[in-house]
Amino acid sequence: MIRAHTMYVALLANRYLTSRIIPWIAVAAVALCVALVVIVVSVMSGFLDMLRTSGKTMMGDVVIRFPISGIPHYQDLIDDLESLPEVAAATPTIDTFGLIEMPYGTGDGNNLVETVQVWGIDPQSFNRVSEYEDILWWKTPPQEEIASLPADDLRLDPARDRSEAAMLMRDPTTGQPGIVPGIQISVFNERRADGTYGFEGGDSNYWMPGKQVELTLVPIKGGRLSIEPESRAFSIVNEFQSGVFEIDDNRVLISLEDAQEMLRLGEGRLYDQTGKIDPETGAPLEIGTSPARATSIYLRASENVTPEQVRIAASTAYDRFWSDNAQREDRSVKPPFPSRVTVMTWEQQLSSIIAPVQKERELMRILFSIVYIVCAGLVLSIFWAIVHEKTRDIGILRAIGASRPGILGIFLIYGLVIGLLGSMVGVGLGWLVVTNINAIHDGLGEPAPIWLTISTFVIAATLLAFSIHAALKGSILRWLLGLIGCLVIGVVGSAMALHRGFLLWDPSVYYFNEVPSQMDWFTALLTMGGAVLFSVIGAAIPAARAADTDPVKALRYE
Repeated sequence: MIRAHTMYVALLANRYLTSRIIPWIAVAAVALCVALVVIVVSVMSGFLDMLRTSGKTMMGDVVIRFPISGIPHYQDLIDDLESLPEVAAATPTIDTFGLIEMPYGTGDGNNLVETVQVWGIDPQSFNRVSEYEDILWWKTPPQEEIASLPADDLRLDPARDRSEAAMLMRDPTTGQPGIVPGIQISVFNERRADGTYGFEGGDSNYWMPGKQVELTLVPIKGGRLSIEPESRAFSIVNEFQSGVFEIDDNRVLISLEDAQEMLRLGEGRLYDQTGKIDPETGAPLEIGTSPARATSIYLRASENVTPEQVRIAASTAYDRFWSDNAQREDRSVKPPFPSRVTVMTWEQQLSSIIAPVQKERELMRILFSIVYIVCAGLVLSIFWAIVHEKTRDIGILRAIGASRPGILGIFLIYGLVIGLLGSMVGVGLGWLVVTNINAIHDGLGEPAPIWLTISTFVIAATLLAFSIHAALKGSILRWLLGLIGCLVIGVVGSAMALHRGFLLWDPSVYYFNEVPSQMDWFTALLTMGGAVLFSVIGAAIPAARAADTDPVKALRYE
């Protein structure tokens, strides 16, 4: 008896689903709602993940920072930090701003001068903490990437490999100090749709390595600007591409020693500031040596160690470093107080960017939860119409012995199948769009293919002919459907004919060069479950109405 009950419930649910087109409209509606949520939240989640990844690309896991004046005796601190089990590597840097005079003009007889963020680095230790060697652009590409590169990519020429020069921060020919600017700084570097870079007009004379630039920095002493800015000529030894537009467009890297010399943060003589004079020379009295300084120390965590654990260990190490130096009488220059030194994880450094994006993503999830109500409303309205239409069938079923739970089960299974099919199609559609979103974006940036535009107009003309034929036959529905289809396809074709390409994702606005294309499976599964649940809820009310049908009243006029 139970088996027979199950069979007729499943049989009728399947018949109602496959015999009419209206249930498939509900499936399509649920699919589009789910796809909308999956695409939007996946892009936002991808953006958040890219922010987090980029944060570690060039700054490691934790930073100890004392800007402008810097931390003296920093090498002792680094040695102490690298002895900790939580720390895999540490590197000193100097962070400042400057002016760079590029090797090309502005059209008025002067070279272009830009404001840049300047990082002084020790390439070897910086590479152990960050991904410095990986982000250098002018180096031989990995073997697996060579086949996909365009034939005119200069990196295919071994003579263009400048990775060794970038690791030495010296011009291999002249021995001149080297500089590594971001790939976006040169106005002649044009990013292609495939992510590679070419040159404006295809002219390789605009290749930057080997060209000369002049960098100007302003030293600061005692909290005041120095009277004389420091300028120095550098040779471009490479360019880097981190994938973060703001970094690639504004940052240049020089050696730590050059930065220390230009900002007067290197080792030097220390003179008495109270006016005492050396009786032998008549010059200010020399009282010791001023140690070299670094404004930041970046740390990389050991395996299976969290950035927060490294931060705690680094804070303790700095307290110990300060205490040891404060007690040493042979050191006249003391490190800054621990309370004035910032020790942060990479996520804390980017909190002003990451936190708003996290909140926006959660807000979008909450706002898009209205999609579940839409799914329930669609299923409810469609099922209500179906129940009204099938009143006679329901009455017959009740008359021949179908139970109320059986009738209820037919429509609940009906709603469950619609929710499952719609949500699975929606997740699949969302995955397809998200994983190909950069190709879609690049396609929107180009004029529509002529063959596609012509095909669209041919389809519109075919629908118009169908509409006219239906009108002559007296079919109002077919005439209307054909006319609507003709108008919609015609508008699409006209838009494609007028389309000349437009930019949706501007790297200068959205921080990254590419649209995030990482699928958020947690959101996808959550949305899928919500769509199924609310589809069943939407089907429950019409199902209950069907179960309450009185067979006598339903068949009274039959």
